[in-house]
Amino acid sequence: MQALDWNDLRVVLALARGGSHAAAARELRVDPTTVGRRLAQLEAALGAALLTRDARGALVPTEAGELVCARAELVETAIGDLKARLGETVAEATGTVRITAVPVLVNQLFIAASPSLLSRHPKLRLEFVADTRDLNLTRRDADVAIRLARPGPETGSRLLARRLGTLRYGVYAAWQVRDPDRLPWITYEPGMADLPQASWIAGRGLLPDDTARVAVNDAEGLLSAIRAGLGRTLLPCLIADALPDLCQLPAAGVQLPEREIWMLTHQDLAHLGRIKAIGAWLGGLFEDG
Repeated sequence: MQALDWNDLRVVLALARGGSHAAAARELRVDPTTVGRRLAQLEAALGAALLTRDARGALVPTEAGELVCARAELVETAIGDLKARLGETVAEATGTVRITAVPVLVNQLFIAASPSLLSRHPKLRLEFVADTRDLNLTRRDADVAIRLARPGPETGSRLLARRLGTLRYGVYAAWQVRDPDRLPWITYEPGMADLPQASWIAGRGLLPDDTARVAVNDAEGLLSAIRAGLGRTLLPCLIADALPDLCQLPAAGVQLPEREIWMLTHQDLAHLGRIKAIGAWLGGLFEDG
């Protein structure tokens, strides 16, 4: 096998990040034809297809391409570290970071807070995946995952976990509702009964008349139900306190639930400038709980 050319590896990374020959060409400041030629050279040298197109027509790495990208990013990091040590440059926060978290965090916190991050790092691009499922970071379904519990051994040895803070909960209702303390409780549907928030509400010893006639499967649904005047419920204080149409109800003498917030990323990505920038940004969002 002929020696690999770093410039060819850069092309694969740019294609994987940008999803098209045009986007890669803009990032590398070359012609799209040069991008295609270098990709063909590398695939011929390795004897494997490195990219394919998804249902939307965007270029995505094949299994072989994921391996090449992972190793190429290690080279990219090593080169960046070398330049920094030589005083030539520091690692920039460039490229795309795909972040996954539960919908309420993505839609009510991350998106609203992202302008300040993007203004500090103009070469950074964010992709948010609002999903209640735990996406697989080893398969690179996401670059960064925010979890609301301490990761267990099932996450594997290839992932790095960092505790960001604590998500504290309070009891909330809509401002315009009269006698909010008499409102029924809105909770999660039975399949979500093991959530700390749902368990806390269930532990109130509620009668059927004490519960709302709707149940939901995520906190975004709880927000909509509160705004519709259907009842009261638990919400993260970090989010609900910033919403002018909600009010926090007193809960004196009652221990309200809290959840740990953890950031997970693949160890091959942890030292990239863009991942460090995301970690610092997220740490700032959650440092006060």
